[in-house]
Formats: sequence, C-alpha cells, structure tokens
Amino acid sequence: MQTRVAVMSIIVENTDFAEEINNILHVYGQYVIGRMGLPYREKKISIISVAVDAPQDVISAMAGKLGRIPGVNIKTAYSNITGEKPEN
Repeated sequence: MQTRVAVMSIIVENTDFAEEINNILHVYGQYVIGRMGLPYREKKISIISVAVDAPQDVISAMAGKLGRIPGVNIKTAYSNITGEKPEN
C-alpha cells in the first residue's frame, strides 16, 4: 500500500464539536504519527496539527470528514516522500 506523509492543520472555531473531531481522529488513529493541540483562549479557538502517514485516499477522506464539521477549517500539506506500509 503506497503512503504519503502529510500534516493537517485544523482551526476549530466552534469547540462544541470537539468530541466529533476527536472521534474522527480516533477512527484514523492507525495512520497518525503525532498530534498537537493548542487552545487559544483569547480568540476562543483551538489549533490542532496532525502528522499522518497514510494512503492518499485515506488522507483525503479524513480531511473531508473534518472539513464538513461546522466551525472547522482544515488545510493539508503533503510531503513528496512516499513509501510502502504493510497492511494490518
């Protein structure tokens, strides 16, 4: 299975949907390399960075699900590094 390394930047403007965001990240947990969340209390937003190593279609599906949540903005930056990851 061909994989790519990517970083997802997520801005959460409506923290009422935090549980839904966490559920999606949990579903794709096998692809997550690492994750960092920063609450920006002064602006009442949260900033989440997620590094993943996954097939292109999995990254797109994950980003799409997160992007459909109200108050969530997401951008994904892809590395040119690809590789093979054994299927579980």
